[in-house]
Amino acid sequence: MKLQSLIKRSIDILGSGIGLIVISPILLIVGLAIKFKLGSPIFFTQDRLGKDGKVFKMIKFRTMSNKTDKFGNLLSDEERMTSFGKILRSTSIDELPELINVFKGEMSLVGPRPLLVEYKDLYSKEQFRRHEVRPGITGWAQVNGRNSLSWSDRFNLDVEYVDRYNFFMDVKILFMTVGKVIKRDGISQDGNATMEKFNGNN
Repeated sequence: MKLQSLIKRSIDILGSGIGLIVISPILLIVGLAIKFKLGSPIFFTQDRLGKDGKVFKMIKFRTMSNKTDKFGNLLSDEERMTSFGKILRSTSIDELPELINVFKGEMSLVGPRPLLVEYKDLYSKEQFRRHEVRPGITGWAQVNGRNSLSWSDRFNLDVEYVDRYNFFMDVKILFMTVGKVIKRDGISQDGNATMEKFNGNN
């Protein structure tokens, strides 16, 4: 198991390092476009739960405006999502800066998606097993429904990945991800910019 983890980490370092170099012109162009259309900041950072429940700051391209109501409170995600931001999300371009998280060892190319810190105490013991591995840019749940899944199905797929993980499964997920991005499947649930908030298990 240790050898398998070492191989996975080596692939993450190599893949993210080469990826960042290759797509650096895209990162620059998108960054300038966000600066022009949405202003600063270019990046959106948020605390997420990583391996073993450790908190880290996930980096994404910003896709929403900073619009507020008359009391100064931010509007809902759906109301703040811009047409430009929708393009970034539908093409998954907003996810590209996460390669930095992968290179730093906070994430992996493949693994359960990192979720909000506030969910930590809402998981069942079985659901929390998703944190036995590093979170990923893409994962088993993402290629089997992404944000259109229910939370229960999503967590079941995450734990299934933890139990079944092997090198060939990661390769399969990466190839399936390309197809999902091209088809733009499962980007959001109806009425939500991404998917509804997790409120625990009934």
